[in-house]
Amino acid sequence: MSDTPEDPRRRYSAPVVDGVGKSASRAMLRAVGFTDEDFKKPQVGIASTWSNLTPCNSHIHTLAERASDGADAAGGKGVIFNTITISDGIANGTEGMKYSLVSREVIADSIETVAGCEGFDGLVAIGGCDKNMPGCLMGLARLDRPSVFVYGGTILPGEGHTDIVSVFEAVGAYTRGDLDLIEVKQIEEKAIPGPGSCGGMYTANTMASAIEALGMSLPGSSAQNAVSQEKRDDCEAAGAAVLELLARDIKPSDIMTGDAFENAITVVIALGGSTNAVLHLIAMANTVGVPLSLEDFTEIGKRVPVLADLRPSGHYMMSELVAIGGIQPLMKMLLDAGLLHGDCLTVTGRTLAENLADVAPYAEGQSIIAPLSAPLKAESHLRILYGNLAPEGAVAKITGKEGTRFIGSARVFGSEEEAQARINDGTVVAGDVVVIRYEGPKGGPGMREMLTPTSAIMGRGLGNDVALITDGRFSGGSHGFVVGHVSPEAFDGGPLALVENGDPITIDAEANTIEVAIDDGEMQRRRADWRQPAPRYTRGVLAKYAKTVSSASTGAVTDRLD
Repeated sequence: MSDTPEDPRRRYSAPVVDGVGKSASRAMLRAVGFTDEDFKKPQVGIASTWSNLTPCNSHIHTLAERASDGADAAGGKGVIFNTITISDGIANGTEGMKYSLVSREVIADSIETVAGCEGFDGLVAIGGCDKNMPGCLMGLARLDRPSVFVYGGTILPGEGHTDIVSVFEAVGAYTRGDLDLIEVKQIEEKAIPGPGSCGGMYTANTMASAIEALGMSLPGSSAQNAVSQEKRDDCEAAGAAVLELLARDIKPSDIMTGDAFENAITVVIALGGSTNAVLHLIAMANTVGVPLSLEDFTEIGKRVPVLADLRPSGHYMMSELVAIGGIQPLMKMLLDAGLLHGDCLTVTGRTLAENLADVAPYAEGQSIIAPLSAPLKAESHLRILYGNLAPEGAVAKITGKEGTRFIGSARVFGSEEEAQARINDGTVVAGDVVVIRYEGPKGGPGMREMLTPTSAIMGRGLGNDVALITDGRFSGGSHGFVVGHVSPEAFDGGPLALVENGDPITIDAEANTIEVAIDDGEMQRRRADWRQPAPRYTRGVLAKYAKTVSSASTGAVTDRLD
């Protein structure tokens, strides 16, 4: 066997398996199924997020096998390896949810670690639950080897058009007395009918759509049912696509450009997507070295309308968007209107405009995607707010159904659990601005999602009468007048730490401001009395995360060591 690789596609695998000096490496690989011919092929790592702990990922092992088959059929050698997943839906409202955003970093670290060690020439990454997707993309971007991302696909609706958010809100309705325990259990038993990610335009479907618009997934990947022939074919095609990318030496850095991120933001806004997209897209851009800031969301949002009537604020589920053609006709509509950069390269090896050239429009009569001439909201629902409560910015999801301005009195809580108890027992009343602090990236640590309290507010019928602000995050399933990612966070002495019960707070989604009505002198007096709380964790992954994580305004990344 030659000591020098003849195939330029084998830049990383050749040093691992070529030559007499690598006999031990080959011996190990023979034991897992490699043949003499396999050692001459480009190796394609298949990063699987399979786990039986959540329906979002419970089917992904079969998809990984299809991706490996596709790589093999195209002349490569697929090698499947696992990375982790956690379940937001299971952990929400508990201490365990602090590991959710942390898992994004662990996924990125593990993909980089395995591929860097084993010498894979290219990669396919398959994600399901929320943090899988940005975690996978960050790992692929760090490696910068020819790669394709595959979305595991959306779940089908439960009986009665229910989903996971229906269950959370049923609990709130129970505390108000509108449902009894039997009715809650009936919703619980039927809402999750099988594999796939949560069914609205929540974070999973938002990020899948963003990644397709970014150019890192094959066309259609973001809008397929988890259990479908289309999804199986998508995986096989992804495995084959990596070989073509290897032949042309097209890498994530060639695809994940500034214009491509603008495309992703545009599609997220048009779909009415999750606030988590702000955090994740900034983190992904940071990883690939593309400048992206909160202000980019504001500027793009001025020219891009909300077009999709999808849950949580709308009526339809992702599976219903799949049935009318997914996001490709929407992207064609946006491209034709000059709202997308058509010259961006994608993992097909073609430009976005070339991919969309033959896409047919949605059929007449559909009511899921509004025309550009009659949008659901003329500007973005993702509002970046600044003010004396958020000097570095905060992120709100304001669809217009909540109104665009809220004035209320602060009701302050030092943790999600404390707030949840007071929502459930009726302490929180109309006119309150619920303040949940010390839940930021460092303070939580881990920046928990607030789906449980926001669902409780909705379930108690207070969705139009109570606002909630936090240095934590929101699930893509959250709706109502909610503001998250408040920066600087309370643990770092941000103004949120200084708010007291009864302080008047104004949230204005037209002026894009968030203000507490106390003067500078009073703010300074409170700051002089404030003391940083002791860290909640001093050992383990959460302590390490708190020590290394950046502000939410810069994506809450952990490898930004400058």
